Amino acid sequence: MVIIMSDKNKFFNKKNSVLEEITDEVIVNGNPANETSKSDEETVVLSDENNIVVEAEEDVTAFIVKENGDDADKSKSAKNKLATVVYDAVSTVIGAFIIVSLVFVFLFRLVGVDGESMTNTLQHKDMLLAMNKSEYVQGDIVVITQDTYFHTPLIKRVIAVGGQTIDIDFETATVYVDGVALDEPYIKEDFIFAKADDCEFPYTVPQGTLFCMGDNRNGSTDSRSSLVGPIDERQIMGKAIVRVVPFGDFDIYDYE
Repeated sequence: MVIIMSDKNKFFNKKNSVLEEITDEVIVNGNPANETSKSDEETVVLSDENNIVVEAEEDVTAFIVKENGDDADKSKSAKNKLATVVYDAVSTVIGAFIIVSLVFVFLFRLVGVDGESMTNTLQHKDMLLAMNKSEYVQGDIVVITQDTYFHTPLIKRVIAVGGQTIDIDFETATVYVDGVALDEPYIKEDFIFAKADDCEFPYTVPQGTLFCMGDNRNGSTDSRSSLVGPIDERQIMGKAIVRVVPFGDFDIYDYE
């Protein structure tokens, strides 16, 4: 038993000696085992923190770029919408202007009354809207562009059309067309001065022409005179349909 204990003590003494040598060597080299482990842990931690910071910076940069990109897209979209609205508005205005221009060129005309030959129906400086027509009848107020002595558009009333015969009783201011007396509530006076007109009555109106007179029979130079004569239907700008100036007095065919 003594021998066994002795061997055991020798074993433990040898083990302690080896451990002491290992410890001394670690201390001499200045790198204790626990410090090495701690340093490695700190390095790993710092490395992880750096990675986190870098990743965070990358995320912020990506967010800023995305935000700036979104703002640029929104700004571009707003500009495109504004440009579209402006384009549509301008296109609408131009389109409307073209349509109105075409309508007034081919269908309607705005004309002014110059003189007193159509009183009391029309007054000097009235503005009328005239409509193009292919055919005109007795009673229509027409705008004449035929080259006459006056070299300006005339506004007169159709009394007879081509092929009809017209006669005038100057004493009673009665006008006959094909032997039938016309009812003319629009004339200014109920008598007509016998004037030295070039036209001799009864008079047959040539085909394709109109015989026109002013409502102010004693103050109108019209188809009764060679200065105007019968009006070629192709030289009629249109029929006056409404008065636009003065505003409110629109109906030019209301004689009551």
